[in-house]
Amino acid sequence: MEERPETELISIPATPRVSTPEILTPSGQRSPRPASKEAKSSTAWTPTSFISPRFLSPIGTPMKRVLVNMKGYLEEVGHLTKLNPQDAWLPITESRNGNAHYAAFHNLNAGVGFQALLLPVAFAFLGWSWGVLSLTIAYCWQLYTLWILVQLHEAVPGKRYNRYVELAQAAFGERLGVWLALFPTVYLSAGTATALILIGGETMKLFFQIVCGPLCSSNPLTTVEWYLVFTSLCIVLSQLPNLNSIAGLSLIGAVTAITYSTMVWVLSVSQQRPPSISYEPLSLPSFSASVFSVLNALGIVAFAFRGHNLVLEIQATMPSTFKHPAQVPMWRGAKVAYFFIAMCLFPVAIGGFWAYGNLMPSGGILNALYRFHSHDIPRGLLALTFLLVVFNCLSSFQIYSMPVFDSFEAGYTSRTNRPCSIWVRSGFRVFYGFISFFIGVALPFLSSLAGLLGGLTLPVTFAYPCFMWVLIKRPTKYSFNWYFNWILGWLGIAFSLALSIGGIWSMVNSGLKLKFFKPN
Repeated sequence: MEERPETELISIPATPRVSTPEILTPSGQRSPRPASKEAKSSTAWTPTSFISPRFLSPIGTPMKRVLVNMKGYLEEVGHLTKLNPQDAWLPITESRNGNAHYAAFHNLNAGVGFQALLLPVAFAFLGWSWGVLSLTIAYCWQLYTLWILVQLHEAVPGKRYNRYVELAQAAFGERLGVWLALFPTVYLSAGTATALILIGGETMKLFFQIVCGPLCSSNPLTTVEWYLVFTSLCIVLSQLPNLNSIAGLSLIGAVTAITYSTMVWVLSVSQQRPPSISYEPLSLPSFSASVFSVLNALGIVAFAFRGHNLVLEIQATMPSTFKHPAQVPMWRGAKVAYFFIAMCLFPVAIGGFWAYGNLMPSGGILNALYRFHSHDIPRGLLALTFLLVVFNCLSSFQIYSMPVFDSFEAGYTSRTNRPCSIWVRSGFRVFYGFISFFIGVALPFLSSLAGLLGGLTLPVTFAYPCFMWVLIKRPTKYSFNWYFNWILGWLGIAFSLALSIGGIWSMVNSGLKLKFFKPN
């Protein structure tokens, strides 16, 4: 009888794999990068690269076949997402160790800020009924579109839409998606950053005046010089490498926003109201002026709910598997964040309007507090309120600037096929900080144009997510879900056009002379 060898290895045809080298990114995160020129023919790195014949050679042939077949199945149906190696070099996706706590910090930092202080201004034009109704509808509407964005992050198996523009391209097409989403998202990020420089610089100036009092020198810093001081602080903090690394700053921003929002409305309602207060909507000389003022007020309400341009970016910092998708911790953190956002926005709007009525100055409740009660409130308490606003502006600047930093570095890495060095990354952020400063100096009225900002960026929050849900998820035609999202989307576009017109009218009517904080 012919003897057979004790063991017999059966070779399985397989594409040879080249292990992907690792490099250190500027922040010290280890990340895969594309194979070298000598290995161009090799396949791209995927999360299942470890299931290779070399790794499985000690295992028996039946088990090897099962695992290799499982690998192909998982990659085919997309249960394990194929990663783009370039994402490991960019600030938003460089670190993927986020969690629900980070999501809550980032969403709260992005969702509460200086725009909340302007809500009583909108109530002065809308009155009690329409003010509360519009604020409630806007809150529920944006919460629904937030849920849509969280669900669409991994709507296609095996693909993560890490940025708002990427999701828009998947829904509307490559070219149309860029045209529709790029301008409002960049305008929202860059415009908010510029407005934060103006507000932060003005608030630092007021803080210095309150603390220093009569002991101030005869040659204090000018407003523009305070802008420069605030910008310099922003640039220093912007050297943190990626979105996860600023989680601590987002926590500080969230805590300070909740604290000063509460202090502002509590201090306002605890003081005696002005004697000539009235709660009737402000009357203007003509009907057209009244209509445009109402539209501008609705734009202020819409601008209060910003941050949707950062939802996908925040979710992209989390690990995701088929068993533990990123949408679960993201939605858990977002629900906590938007509970606290409601606890900030509604009391500030209602309490501020109750305390000052239609005497509310155009700068918002903080301006009103300084104007009417600067001599009634202890100087230390007033100074603490302004200091918290400064801290919140510094923190908010970082998270709203991160998509712009990501765009700069994406352009660099796509051209050079290598990550940004520390010096290149720092150069981009210094450049962006001073560009925002120069825009703020050239357009010092930008911080008062909340109605125009709200109108131009409204589709990002209220309209585009509804359209993207229909185009990607494809609900049954003529079903309730289909009608509901199409109607909401087109209503958002209509409101965007109307509110933008109202914001432009308000800007022209004011003669471009508005100031955010202008003490008497």
